[in-house]
Amino acid sequence: MFHLNIRVLATASALLFSGAASAVPIYWTDWTGSDLDAGPGFQGQGTITTPTSSVTVTYTNANGIGFYQPSGGIDYYQNGHSGRNDSVSPYTSSVVDNSPTGTDIIALSHLGSQTLQFSEAIANPVFAFVSLNRNGYAFLNQDFNILSVGGEDGNACGYWGCGGVTKSIVDLGGGDFLYELNSSNVGGTEPHGVIQFSGAFDTLTWTSATNEYWNGFTVGVQGTAGEVFPPNGGNVPEPGTLLLTALALVGMALKGRRER
Repeated sequence: MFHLNIRVLATASALLFSGAASAVPIYWTDWTGSDLDAGPGFQGQGTITTPTSSVTVTYTNANGIGFYQPSGGIDYYQNGHSGRNDSVSPYTSSVVDNSPTGTDIIALSHLGSQTLQFSEAIANPVFAFVSLNRNGYAFLNQDFNILSVGGEDGNACGYWGCGGVTKSIVDLGGGDFLYELNSSNVGGTEPHGVIQFSGAFDTLTWTSATNEYWNGFTVGVQGTAGEVFPPNGGNVPEPGTLLLTALALVGMALKGRRER
């Protein structure tokens, strides 16, 4: 009977964690055009094309940027200077299946706040960063997970080398928290990698910690919120339903043992 219980518990665990994260294709932003801000700031636009939608992405930075590369130019998403290999890329992981599309990048050079706006709610956005050298990003009330870093967990170094990052959480009081991504001196000084936010978003806002020329980024998504998060009544059970099903299976096994 011991082995039967193990099988039942394994089935329960499978039900509980069948929605666990696994590598999926990411739809990256295709940045286009030029600076739309006639003043000292910068505004750029791009498009994320998902299976059922075309999402407009607008990036705004009142302080301006270092440079904008919407097409062509150097491929800063290479593994070092040796081309692409997504099996060991700093931008792929057990969650992210593919590195950023093309060579599109926004290069930052000023401290201060900036914003990404999406024309419709998107799901589980991923943020690829390049050369976060002695710098950092701070997201207000927007938690994230570090998915991959160049030079760690079998990943190749990035275009400018290797370097570690850390995550810290600052309690600002009043229910507000600052989630910080910081460059560290572990493994070098040139961090390249990907972080991910979980949930549905139409806006992402963050602050660059220092003036530095330059560190860069682009953004991708798993899909629109409508594509990734089915409405209630869909075919994907809610977590509570999975838990009740798992507990029912365990209860049936125990009941059968008592009857025998």
